[in-house]
Amino acid sequence: MAGDVLSQDEVEHLLGSLDSELGTSEDAARAPLRPREKITVYDFKRPERVGKEQMRALQTMHEGFGRNFGAGLSAMLRTIVEVKLTSVDQLTYSEFVFSLENPTCFNLINASPLEGQLILDINPSILFPIIDRLLGGSTTGSTPTRRPLTEIELRLVSRITSLFLDEMHRAWENVLELDLEVDRVESNPQLVQIIPANEVVVLISFELTVGETRGMVNLCIPFNSIERISNKLSSNSWISYSKRPPTAESIQQMTDHISDAPVSMIVELAETTITTADLVSLRVGDIIATEKDVHQPLVASIEGRTKFHAKPGQYKGRKAIEILAPVEERWLELPGTGSGKEMQEQPKSA
Repeated sequence: MAGDVLSQDEVEHLLGSLDSELGTSEDAARAPLRPREKITVYDFKRPERVGKEQMRALQTMHEGFGRNFGAGLSAMLRTIVEVKLTSVDQLTYSEFVFSLENPTCFNLINASPLEGQLILDINPSILFPIIDRLLGGSTTGSTPTRRPLTEIELRLVSRITSLFLDEMHRAWENVLELDLEVDRVESNPQLVQIIPANEVVVLISFELTVGETRGMVNLCIPFNSIERISNKLSSNSWISYSKRPPTAESIQQMTDHISDAPVSMIVELAETTITTADLVSLRVGDIIATEKDVHQPLVASIEGRTKFHAKPGQYKGRKAIEILAPVEERWLELPGTGSGKEMQEQPKSA
């Protein structure tokens, strides 16, 4: 038993080591905690298969599309319609489907030469006010209607979807020429299985504002539809596509539009200075004398810019002018004559 008894030195050594351990633990407790490192969660069920560059290109394309679609819809409904791109996200097809209302307006769209089908979903909260507006009603807020569309309403909605597809065709034409058409319209999105539930899709969401009513329009693009053209959906290629030189057809089309545009033409006969008293006392038949020679050419201005020299006259009993030369030309009157025909062009250096 004597071997189990500790000596005084061993007891003091154990007490000292215990005090040092307690001091170390207290110092550690008082030490400031290190900030937790930011951890990014990665979901293996939802891999981001579309690159950031392609997502930026899609966002740029559909921002312009939203403005054009809003302008076209405003003209169709004859009221102010605001279309704003709210998000461009990646998610699975099942997440997209279960986020929609039921019933809804679920359009399946063929987009040749892309593989598969695209989806255009129009929320009933904004769709029924648009239908009311097309039928002559107002866009004031009312109780949302929850029912499938009738045959007549489907015909009216086809005008909206046709406008959407036309503007989408224009938005994509710099990247790919799409042939868009509605294949069919469904009311229950959960019964439509065009791709596997865990397949990645790109969801492009727009917010429509018509009067006091707001609602969402969603364009769903499966990844397998744009996988082959992902190299074209980059910011750099998008910019290069948008800077294509004008073609002969586009120049001719622009010329045809401009040629029919009305312009304002003003011919200045003469100018002079009179007092305010003389101006107030003017009566019918009074004559205002000017220093302009009757044989000097007049100046014709187009939209406020001086363009031509001209002379006055009559044509078929109506007052008219005859264009003599562009305003850059210098015209001098021949001595001893008074006819406009006797005006001759002089060199600019004269």
